[in-house]
Amino acid sequence: MSDKDLSHELIEQVKQASTDGTPLKIIGGGSKHFMGRYHEGQPISLAEHSGIVSYEPIELVLTARAGTPLLEISAALAEHNQRLAFEPPLFDGRATLGGTLACHLSGPGRPWNGSIRDHVLGVRLINGRAEELRFGGQVMKNVAGYDVSRMQAGAMGTLGVISEVSLKVMPKPAATMTLKQEMNAVQAIAEMNRLAGQSKPLTAACWFDNHLYLRLEGARSAVDSTVTQWQGTVLEDGDNLWTQLREQDLDYFARQDAPLWRFSVNSNAQHFLPEADWLLDWGGSQRWLRGDFAVDELEALAESAGGQVSLYRGGDRLQDVFHTQPEALRQLHQRLKHAFDPNGIFNPGRLYSWM
Repeated sequence: MSDKDLSHELIEQVKQASTDGTPLKIIGGGSKHFMGRYHEGQPISLAEHSGIVSYEPIELVLTARAGTPLLEISAALAEHNQRLAFEPPLFDGRATLGGTLACHLSGPGRPWNGSIRDHVLGVRLINGRAEELRFGGQVMKNVAGYDVSRMQAGAMGTLGVISEVSLKVMPKPAATMTLKQEMNAVQAIAEMNRLAGQSKPLTAACWFDNHLYLRLEGARSAVDSTVTQWQGTVLEDGDNLWTQLREQDLDYFARQDAPLWRFSVNSNAQHFLPEADWLLDWGGSQRWLRGDFAVDELEALAESAGGQVSLYRGGDRLQDVFHTQPEALRQLHQRLKHAFDPNGIFNPGRLYSWM
């Protein structure tokens, strides 16, 4: 594994690009290149800017350079029986810490364990003026600049080059078990919301192919007690199911070439387009849809369900792929972009065509 601090080289490349007005295309492990709009630029790679800077198992805090593979971080945490509770996809070991934050990716336990944005404590960021700025801190009680750190989640690298990230980590649960129940999507949405309201160790709930899957994690006594109270068959290879879901390796994600849409909606929103090809995750709040659809139609459905939709993979990526933003939010985005990146050199157009 690489353990290099290339901050100086990165700053010099940003400085030159800013002077020349050259667009930069930020690259980590290349595992999430398919996300966002198609964009061009001179590559600026963080793949070698990696390594764990500090790790305090007792304090539950880790700091690593942005190009550090999540696989390396997970291995270091596992030695102390700890993990990244937001369960980011590793994407065959190519996913990096900086890219995961920039793309705001979290796994099946998102509603219960939080997202990467909830776990970030601080970042180092190279802005468009080639200044390496530090926001937040390395302890959970330090909240100075915390919002700026969290702002990088989902910004797709448009606000600067994330060079370092500090985040909280969590102990692994003592026990885990998965239950499987047969039902349709409408029944699953109702059941997931009903069970989520109970004081039980539920940490993941998804539905696909007419089956509901529930993950229980925590103290062995709490897990065993819940299994005896809830209906369903105990899945022997339950951990493998959630790993495949996290890594988007389930047959659902690969069984056709049609565009893949990602909805973020109210968990109890009604099941729309019932004849379509769906996978429901996050207790009903994240919904995956396969197929060719008009974006206006899907945005209207998402808004009626209290959320948004994006074209996650495939389809026309020359057009905007994230949900249309109201004019007020659009202006806010543009002001933030100008404040961090006055010459507009970082990933121009990847998040929105107007950024």
